[in-house]
Amino acid sequence: MNTPNESKSQDRTLTTTSFAVLSVLSLRPHSTYDITRQMRLSMHYLWPRAESNVYAEPRRLVEAGLATAREEWNGQRRRTVYAITERGRDALADWLASPSGRQRYECEALVKVLFGENGTRDDLLASIRAIAEDGAEVIRHFLEIADVYAAGDGEYPGRFGLTGLAARLLLEQQATTLRWAKWAEEVVAGWETPLSEDARWGVETLRATGEPFVLKEDPVHEIVSPNRRGRGVDRSAD
Repeated sequence: MNTPNESKSQDRTLTTTSFAVLSVLSLRPHSTYDITRQMRLSMHYLWPRAESNVYAEPRRLVEAGLATAREEWNGQRRRTVYAITERGRDALADWLASPSGRQRYECEALVKVLFGENGTRDDLLASIRAIAEDGAEVIRHFLEIADVYAAGDGEYPGRFGLTGLAARLLLEQQATTLRWAKWAEEVVAGWETPLSEDARWGVETLRATGEPFVLKEDPVHEIVSPNRRGRGVDRSAD
């Protein structure tokens, strides 16, 4: 059995990834596979770098005295199960009470849009469509999770209100992204080259921030259909 090594508890500065893993462990003990599964369900969409470190981070938390590790056997297969310690809970509480860093936005396709003059109009359109596809995928993902909880089959129904609170922001951002992509595709489709509009058009576009995109059809409504939005939440699952 592995135990925390308290002498190393201050050797390494904890990161947001550290606290993301600790937060998962605060739910219940998890194997590395289970931690990865939880990360893919939610953290992938707001802190993707946590997923890439999920195999190394639990061991670091053990070394820091914030988690423990024990081995379990299932037939001939061995797995390591991690659990949060009281020191880990204290560290997690301190982190939750501390100031957060600024928001970041990461999108390779949007960088390609920004420098689209170095390619073709078709390249530009492809990047815009890729952004739309990503946004639609995020919305579908969380709506599918909502359906699971509405059916009373969610894994942590007692805390799904917090999930809804956080994920609503993600979905609203993606809904805006999807509408922007539809508008941008319609605009660029009328351009001859990626540099068809001038600075005046750019200024007017930025100053229109906050106004709804003028669209022939709302792409968000195609995903969040009226009958889906009208489904009630199963309160008995709470």
